Amino acid sequence: MDRLKILVVDDESRMRKLVCDFLVKNQYDVLEAGDGAEALDIFFAQKDIALVVLDVMMPKVDGWQVCREIRAYSKVPVIMLTARADEQDELRGFELGVDEYIIKPFSPKILVARIEAILRRTNQTANEEILECGGIRLDKTAHQVTIDGISVELSYKEFELLAYFMENRGIALSREKILNNVWNYDYFGDARTIDTHVKKLRSKMGGKGELIKTIWGMGYKLEA
Repeated sequence: MDRLKILVVDDESRMRKLVCDFLVKNQYDVLEAGDGAEALDIFFAQKDIALVVLDVMMPKVDGWQVCREIRAYSKVPVIMLTARADEQDELRGFELGVDEYIIKPFSPKILVARIEAILRRTNQTANEEILECGGIRLDKTAHQVTIDGISVELSYKEFELLAYFMENRGIALSREKILNNVWNYDYFGDARTIDTHVKKLRSKMGGKGELIKTIWGMGYKLEA
């Protein structure tokens, strides 16, 4: 199987090397760019980039503009890196079609986990519509869930919630992140509604409900 190609864009050479080394170690092919203009040249010269890791603040062309130009032609997944923990910046990123928004400093291992999760839920695998783990099988096309071969009836949101957990298995997910990805930004209610849905989902999953772990003070994680 061909190795997936990732473009890493950051004007800090030390940060770029750190990210690239971890990606190469995890069997990805990596391309590097030190500014936005170089990133765009590389992106449009290469036809098989699977994902872009993109810093926000860069010389010549910043990350926002790079993302905007990429999105005009492609739906390739984009992870934005920033040193600013600003909610408006994060919202702006998602409005531009960013898939993930990671604040520096961050763990390279977590970045790789995020990349793998995104690639699992995009068209990088042949069986993208079928998710399986721990005896749970979720078919997105048929909108069906089976546990150890037995069909389980879930509401629409319970189904979406389980799919999101399975796509991000092994990753701790905050309530805010779950809310933004499953309910989207058009939901203005209490994030604790997630707790209610998780409780119902666990109940319907029987013994497998124990695979959804509570991360106290944060959110949840599916361990399978």
